[in-house]
Amino acid sequence: MKHEDCLNPKCLIDLIERKRFGVEYQPIIDCRSNDIFAYEALARFYNADNTTIRPDLVYASLHSSPLSLFQVEYQQKRLQLSYAINGSNLFVNLDQDSYFSSGVIDENNPFLKLFKECQKAEIIVELIENSEINDAIMSLAMIKNLSKNNILTAIDDVCNPQSMISTSVIQLVKYIKLDKYVLQNRANENFMLLVKSIINYAHDADKQVILEGVETADDLALANKLGIDFVQGFYYKKLFKMVK
Repeated sequence: MKHEDCLNPKCLIDLIERKRFGVEYQPIIDCRSNDIFAYEALARFYNADNTTIRPDLVYASLHSSPLSLFQVEYQQKRLQLSYAINGSNLFVNLDQDSYFSSGVIDENNPFLKLFKECQKAEIIVELIENSEINDAIMSLAMIKNLSKNNILTAIDDVCNPQSMISTSVIQLVKYIKLDKYVLQNRANENFMLLVKSIINYAHDADKQVILEGVETADDLALANKLGIDFVQGFYYKKLFKMVK
């Protein structure tokens, strides 16, 4: 990992000790009704002066210390669930490394217990697509355990050029989230053939598709043309941020 991809130790220790955590809820919109179908809980982090720190930078810095990664991710999930809107569907991101860093894989996994105990919202656990085969294997094991415990799952970043698609993983999830790369490459006919095939597969397999990165009316029009079920992005700037 490059030095510039990590926070300096002093900043990271301060963030953990002072719990400079926040959460932002982004709405996921039903394309047919234009109603809010769910929210995605996004982790937010802050410096001592209340300026934001990129979440990917925080998590990249934590991956070299599994116990610290677990500690921060678990506290983030407790925060995200505690402020969830009553009766809502709530998508929460969970890194495979965070899930396994506790050393407990079965029904006693701390994250699984946290999700099962949540009474405020219906939890959908969102996994990140990636380019590592070991991560795909870990994703599969995690999804199987979540499914056994009636926790729905989604796969994120599908069609991102830096991710891969595990056919075993994609068969088990209920929701497929298409990366904003789809909108950025709408003029690429060959690429869009693949996108349409994924959407058709999802619907034939009784899954639902969410398109991320929707920022304009044209983006929304394309989502409707493709038969997308739900959209998410700054076109619907109904965001909530809470800092604890």
